[in-house]
Amino acid sequence: MNLNATWAKAWIRSSAQVMSEHRVELIDLDREIGDGDHGENMDRGFQAVLHKLDDLPPEAGPGDVFKFVATTLISTVGGAAGPLYGTAFLKGAVAISGTIELDGPALVAFLRAARDGIVLRGKAESGDKTMVDAWTPAVDAAEAALAGGADDRAILSAAADAAEAGALATEPLIARKGRASYLGERAIGHRDPGAQSSALLLRAAAATATTA
Repeated sequence: MNLNATWAKAWIRSSAQVMSEHRVELIDLDREIGDGDHGENMDRGFQAVLHKLDDLPPEAGPGDVFKFVATTLISTVGGAAGPLYGTAFLKGAVAISGTIELDGPALVAFLRAARDGIVLRGKAESGDKTMVDAWTPAVDAAEAALAGGADDRAILSAAADAAEAGALATEPLIARKGRASYLGERAIGHRDPGAQSSALLLRAAAATATTA
């Protein structure tokens, strides 16, 4: 599949399915160190996107798809996740505005802008036990893959692999942001739910690019 608006929609449809399938897992992760609503919020937000995705005009590009995702998530996802993911998709959409088909450099630009949007909105950095701990290694891996001559699908796979490793690496961390920061050392041993949902999202992006 060419990484155009058709792929962008396929990614979001896959993400909606993945968030539904992992809803309980994300709830359990968030219950351990947060409000316990992350899985419910992510499922609800992506279902809202899914129900309106086909209303986009046929001439919409991938940036238009991601802008629509951003506004829908911001308006429907509760807690911190809505603004964070909404900002990620919005900043990513701006970075590829006018692009009809994403190549390696455009993918990296999208991922970098999405990560930077999360950092800007959440004021978090690597090591704070947040979704940034999944996104930053994903961006680093994507940049390295691009520099090594990888194609767009390999870039997405590298980003997804790094995000999964980054989510896992949040378990031994002490949280410095969000509700989990109030737990101090009691947060050690628990995976950050936002990092986990980010890894799921990026894996869906890679899967839809490679299976079509």
